[in-house]
Amino acid sequence: MIEGKRQKQVAAVLEKELNDIFQRLGLTMIDGGMVSIASVKITPDLFDARIYLSFFKVKDAIATLKFIQEKSWEIKKELTARVRHQLRSMPQLTFFIDDTLDYVDKMEQLFKEIKSNELKKDK
Repeated sequence: MIEGKRQKQVAAVLEKELNDIFQRLGLTMIDGGMVSIASVKITPDLFDARIYLSFFKVKDAIATLKFIQEKSWEIKKELTARVRHQLRSMPQLTFFIDDTLDYVDKMEQLFKEIKSNELKKDK
């Protein structure tokens, strides 16, 4: 599904403001690791925003996600105050774990395995 121009604009505004809010609320360093916003995706009707969070060296990503979801009311309240002049209505925020780094790591491990198996065959 191709994102429209307005979807991209709203997503960029939300991502910028959410980064600032996360830093202000101290949500970037949780559980001995780092939390960052990987991407923001908006539905075509601009009513739902899916926020993908990237976790780096966080001990328990699911517990951290639940903690952020518990803070979602506070996050949305501040976000609404910041973008009230740019959006007619505030999208519903839904947080997800961005697993692309895990996927990349898994793929690298598979490539290393393949390469080591090929080297063993050549010997």
